[in-house]
Amino acid sequence: MLVAIVQVELFLPESNSLKAKRSIIRSLRQKLRNKFNVSVAEVDGLDKWQRATIGIAAVSNETKVLEKVAQEVIKLLESEDRAEVIDSKIELV
Repeated sequence: MLVAIVQVELFLPESNSLKAKRSIIRSLRQKLRNKFNVSVAEVDGLDKWQRATIGIAAVSNETKVLEKVAQEVIKLLESEDRAEVIDSKIELV
C-alpha cells in the first residue's frame, strides 16, 4: 500500500473574514473529493483570513497513479480563481 501526501499553501485574496475563507475552503475540499476521491483537510493557518494550508491524501498500490493524482490535484488548485498556490509539496510513503 502506498500513500501520497500533498500539502498546499494557499493565498485567498478575496477572503475578508474567516466565514468567507471557510466557504472557499469547503468548496475546494468538495471539488477535490468529488473529482479525485481523496481525503482533504485544512491543516494550518486556521485563524488567518487569507492563508490556508490544506493536506490531501490518496491511497493506491501504484506509484504512477499516486504521482498523477497528486499532480492533477495541484493543477486543479492552480486553476482556481479564488485561491493562489503559494507552495506545494508531494510526499509518497
